[in-house]
Amino acid sequence: MANITTEARAEFSAKSKEVKAQVDALLKQEKEAVFKMRQSRDGIEYKKLELAELMLKIASLYMSINTYSLKILDTKNNDALNDARKIIYKAIIYMEEVVTNAVDCPFRDLEPILGKIQATPIEKRFYLVRKLGLAIDLLVDAFGKNSKWEISFVELRARFAAIAKNFIDMKQAAKDYFDPSSKDYDNSVLYVRLIRKLLNKSADEYRAKYEGPSRRIDDMRQAINFLIAARRVAMVLNDSENSEEIRKKALVWKQKMEADQKDGSSK
Repeated sequence: MANITTEARAEFSAKSKEVKAQVDALLKQEKEAVFKMRQSRDGIEYKKLELAELMLKIASLYMSINTYSLKILDTKNNDALNDARKIIYKAIIYMEEVVTNAVDCPFRDLEPILGKIQATPIEKRFYLVRKLGLAIDLLVDAFGKNSKWEISFVELRARFAAIAKNFIDMKQAAKDYFDPSSKDYDNSVLYVRLIRKLLNKSADEYRAKYEGPSRRIDDMRQAINFLIAARRVAMVLNDSENSEEIRKKALVWKQKMEADQKDGSSK
């Protein structure tokens, strides 16, 4: 890294000050919204989804500070990225408070929860999920390889996968998935494909985490839970071939976990 000039520091300071002013305004907006929610719970689920989207806007602003830092100072701004990381977690928490963080659960158990946000169309839900996924990807890329947060990002992506799954009426989506005449056909197909990809990725990442640095049984259990969640999606789509493949895979993983527990090679 080259020496940073006084002019460059001043330019970065001015840019970051502008961004932080926007962040402060949005955080104030969040605080006011939370206060109002405490006064009245009417439509609270919709309000929390709005706050989740607001958090993603704030995270984007924090990441823009890092972009300015790279461009002007030729150095990463870890403070800004860490602030973005914390805010993305807040977005996830707001969404979990609406649709839960359940990984392996019957879709019928989610029906009462989804009934509270039935006015939110699948198009809007898919948009918010993609927006959250993009924010996570940008954050991970910005931190770069060998970040101290690398292992924790497995959990972050897994929580995102669970939210994405729980945020959709899977039974209705499965119908629209096979009905090209449905107005929600395109969104249903793309959304369900994304969910399947995310669930399988989280299963593989938890398995890799278990085999690598952790050796924690909880990580292997989570890997299996995500496999079972992926199987539930395959079953609702009547994809018997994929369902059977996942069932066999989950069984092998469970046997591996039990063997490791027995010989003491896991924690």
